[in-house]
Amino acid sequence: MSVDAPDQGTRQKAAGTAPAGTTTASAWSALRPLVLRLHFYAGLLIAPLLLIAAVSGLLYSLSFQAEKFVYRHELTAPVTGPSLPLDTQVDAARRAVPEGTVTAVWPSHEDGATTRVLMNAPDVAEGRSLAVFVDPYTAAIRGELTSYGSSGALPLRTWLAEFHRDLHLGDAGRHYSELAASWLWVVALGGLLLWAGRRRRTKRALLLPERGAGGRRATLSRHGSVGLWAVTGLVLLSATGLTWSRYAGENIGAVKDQLGGATPAVSAALVPGTGGDGGHEGHGGGHGTAHRGADVGIDKAVAAARASGVAGKIAVTLPADGNGYVVKETDTRYPVHLDSVAVDPADGRVIDELRFADYPLLAKLTRFGIDGHMGVLFGLPNQLALAALMVALVLLVVWGYRMWWLRRPTKERRLSAGRPMPRGAWRKAPVTVLLPLAAATALTGWFMPLLGLGLLVFLALDIAIGALSKARTGSPT
Repeated sequence: MSVDAPDQGTRQKAAGTAPAGTTTASAWSALRPLVLRLHFYAGLLIAPLLLIAAVSGLLYSLSFQAEKFVYRHELTAPVTGPSLPLDTQVDAARRAVPEGTVTAVWPSHEDGATTRVLMNAPDVAEGRSLAVFVDPYTAAIRGELTSYGSSGALPLRTWLAEFHRDLHLGDAGRHYSELAASWLWVVALGGLLLWAGRRRRTKRALLLPERGAGGRRATLSRHGSVGLWAVTGLVLLSATGLTWSRYAGENIGAVKDQLGGATPAVSAALVPGTGGDGGHEGHGGGHGTAHRGADVGIDKAVAAARASGVAGKIAVTLPADGNGYVVKETDTRYPVHLDSVAVDPADGRVIDELRFADYPLLAKLTRFGIDGHMGVLFGLPNQLALAALMVALVLLVVWGYRMWWLRRPTKERRLSAGRPMPRGAWRKAPVTVLLPLAAATALTGWFMPLLGLGLLVFLALDIAIGALSKARTGSPT
């Protein structure tokens, strides 16, 4: 993510062509100035957004462990005996919040963990649930907190997640994160090409910072070597982050559906004519009226699900709107356990089941990617890896600006963005390379609108700077 401008000697070498007979090298010699120019502008103008995303992402990656400390009273309970039936625990939550409607239950999954009863309540915002934490051994209420999403994020993590996504500015703020995600992979891969294409005396200088280097050279060495180690993770974060974006995310979802990669859902609809709506994903929606009629109860529904192989950490969606119970595994740590079944509340019979092994491959990969981005795929190691990536991204941005600062043209004028690569280098690129590149750029800009808009802004800015420079000096920069 360098925002450094090359010196005159570097620009001349980059703009030159390779010896005859080396077609690949010649193409790269012609394209390198374009890559460097784009890297320069993106580093100068997009890097602040990447810095915000990195800092907020770092805080989010640390929030998982912080939640365990901040909400330890709600999340834990002393083991005083055998667990009470879930029906008893749910009744205790209903008595504590009589105005609420129970939509889902997350039973205690290990010794000392509380049961989480999720409710729709009058004072809870749309898209969130009121989580009532019940001691599974005494049915005492340990506390109440707002819960968000299928991961059950509590207020601290929810606030940080929203800050990372939209800076708490709503839909307008989502443009920042989409811009950052759209450009992160471009800047990272561009930097990789530039770093790998540099001449160096030893292979060690490619992978590790140079020993004994000082000034700008030392900064460039750190910037390049750390970027090399981080590039794979940054590209994956960019790709998975775009799945949540407003514009590119819609295109990604459409392509995924066309390729048969939509995430399937277990069908909890009861017998036609009883008011079923055709399916239920089991995420605790709880919309509409509660189930009426015979009900075997949550304990027997869970027992039927466990008999069908749904075990471990689970979430139970209560029947509503003509749907039965949905019991779903929620262990996202690899290897994941995400099987789910639907249970008829009248007799406790399993009416549908869905195994994660039967998911389409693309749906599985999407799930792995999103869970990895959210820090839940491998638990603590995943969160530490995210934190390390965010620290690396912060350093890359800071080092990039430091290189630009050390190279700034202070002798020419007080305010300047520095000199990017000279114009006109694209004319030296072979047509067989330039045309496919232009087509790929146009297609990518259409698929990721904010990336395409950013490219147009860079082009307009570049033309304006060139015109201004030509008017001042009589020659382009």
